[in-house]
Amino acid sequence: MDYYISIILAAIIVGLLTILNWVNYKNYFKKHGIPCETPLPIFGNMFQSLFRITPLMDKIRNTYYINTEAKYVGFYDINSPVILIRDPELIKNITSKYFDHFVDHRPFADVVHDPFMANLFLLRGSHWRAVRSILSPAFTPSKMKPMFKFMVDCSQDLTNYMIEQMQTQKTLTIDSKDAFTRFTSDVIAMCAFGLNINSTRSPLNEFFVLGRRGTDFEGLLSLKFFLISSFPKISKLLNMKFMDKEIENYFHKLVSDIITLRDEKGISRPDMIQLMMESRNNINNEIPNLSLQEMTAQAFVFFFGGFDTSSSLMCFLAHEISLNPEVQSKLHDEIDEVHEKYNGEPSFEAINSMQYLDAVISETLRLYPVAGLLDRMCTKSFELPPTLPGTKPFQLQPGNIIMISAYALQTDPKYHPDPDKFIPERFIEDPKKILNSLTYMPFGNGPRMCIGYRFAIMETKVLIYYLLLKCIFKPSKKMILPMKFSTSSFPILPKGGFWLDLQPRNKW
Repeated sequence: MDYYISIILAAIIVGLLTILNWVNYKNYFKKHGIPCETPLPIFGNMFQSLFRITPLMDKIRNTYYINTEAKYVGFYDINSPVILIRDPELIKNITSKYFDHFVDHRPFADVVHDPFMANLFLLRGSHWRAVRSILSPAFTPSKMKPMFKFMVDCSQDLTNYMIEQMQTQKTLTIDSKDAFTRFTSDVIAMCAFGLNINSTRSPLNEFFVLGRRGTDFEGLLSLKFFLISSFPKISKLLNMKFMDKEIENYFHKLVSDIITLRDEKGISRPDMIQLMMESRNNINNEIPNLSLQEMTAQAFVFFFGGFDTSSSLMCFLAHEISLNPEVQSKLHDEIDEVHEKYNGEPSFEAINSMQYLDAVISETLRLYPVAGLLDRMCTKSFELPPTLPGTKPFQLQPGNIIMISAYALQTDPKYHPDPDKFIPERFIEDPKKILNSLTYMPFGNGPRMCIGYRFAIMETKVLIYYLLLKCIFKPSKKMILPMKFSTSSFPILPKGGFWLDLQPRNKW
């Protein structure tokens, strides 16, 4: 009996402490005059997203609109108060002008406890700066140009496979997410690891299978992300790691074998692994000599970032092209012109100079940004201006979290007329006005924007060029229309998945 009484008393005490804590922190924003929604105990303002009622991006966009006059608003991410920045000038200050006050991302893994996650995204301060200085050269146009041929080969392989499938059926229905993820897998394998795997014709290859498992945020990985980021101490106590041991061991061995082979045979390739290998000979104390574990972590995050997000961009792009015949017709005309001008072998410069293709990709990124939600952690105290007239400035302290919704900004009619319409011409009429504004940041902004954004755009251009050269995109009956975002995925993905119909073009 005493045992049960103790349990009941303990439960009452925990409940009271939870309620007291909630009463205290639910007034955190209110006492500073910052607009916010009333939080729920334990869940804060994230109940709808956690229980898959509302997609996360829609939930954050709804928060963005709780006061359209405010420079920033507040919300509670479980037990953490977060500032959501709305004002473009303030966004510029945080991401660029006063970057030294916001150097780090919010940690969602302990890199000391889980060194496989000690990657460029999660590294902090001077360590992040040093590693970025090693990796940045891999994504300059001069370094990417030699990779162009690999992208062309992978694009032609996939296109030829699709054409073969269309020999027996007039219309081919594909799961475009699966098809394009296999393509990005092949490109990354070739450009970063020197592997030729052809995931379309070898669907069960280990590189692709483990890669897909390691980037699937609709399953266990999503739960791990929530638990580790929201309850780091408990997760560490339980020895919870973000990635499966099988995936970690595979990539560790893969990178180790590549480095050993290149050292023994004197092989040199223009890729990320080569740059990290060359850093071993650097005597500059500001640039670290990366260990094998650190090299593996960086190689994996490049794979992690490019494997899934780039394929999602391609899927949304193909989807919008299929829904907009006039856009597709203009793209076909531009592709045909380039194809004829370069006798079927367009150069790196030729594809990069395709104005309309570039505009279509930019408009896709506006509607479906790769980095839909950006985060920064305050590292040095910083005073935010008053959010509304009559309120006081708000002092951010080290450890405070701010977020920026690129998705909300890029679909705000205040900055982008007819925001829900797919209008590539807006990036032709006055592209600098949009591209140079802080209301368009699909890959982030400032020193911590996505390091591989040029790579992602280039491989997307190459794939769409070769697919549209020989195919016509049509909306599939299997695609849920009008599109709604999935509630079970952290990244932006459609409910029911991506489905696309392909038909052969007679011209080529």
